Amino acid sequence: MSELNFVELDGAVMTALLDRDLARASARAGVPLTDFFLTDSALWLWRYRLGQMADDPARANWCGRLAVCGPGGAGADGAVGAVVVGHGGFHGPPDDRGMVEVGYAVDPAFRRRGYARATLTELLRRAAAAPGVTTVRASIRPDNVASLATVAGFGFTEAGELWDEEDGMETLYEVPAARFLSAS
Repeated sequence: MSELNFVELDGAVMTALLDRDLARASARAGVPLTDFFLTDSALWLWRYRLGQMADDPARANWCGRLAVCGPGGAGADGAVGAVVVGHGGFHGPPDDRGMVEVGYAVDPAFRRRGYARATLTELLRRAAAAPGVTTVRASIRPDNVASLATVAGFGFTEAGELWDEEDGMETLYEVPAARFLSAS
């Protein structure tokens, strides 16, 4: 796996994705995007994030990033170049107790290669370096074995449950952000 870099997923990219215009979205992002960014769950996410950003423009810096395997990375077809392996970010800025919730997804063509772990590592570093962030939360469906395994090595502890309208019952896991300051 090559070094993982992040590229901003701004409102113009999300709008192009909602229009199902991969060429325009890719041009705006500066990297080639795939149909993974046009799945039903991805389209729901782009619509939701655009609504959040319209309600509170300060959310834009927190909501979306593209996880990009840097130059020299090999794509699913073996081609070399910058390859988008998934997306990650936070559900919004820190709340009144300093908590941010992390979210990420890896394209099925790139799973089981360490990209989820690498994405989470970078998001935890970013959260730890951000002013006002004290806690990072992950909400995971109990049957999502891969995500449970991904967070297991980062010191997350169970903090409760919630019902999510999109995903159903989820278990909440939290970890102090300061734990990742030395990793910055």
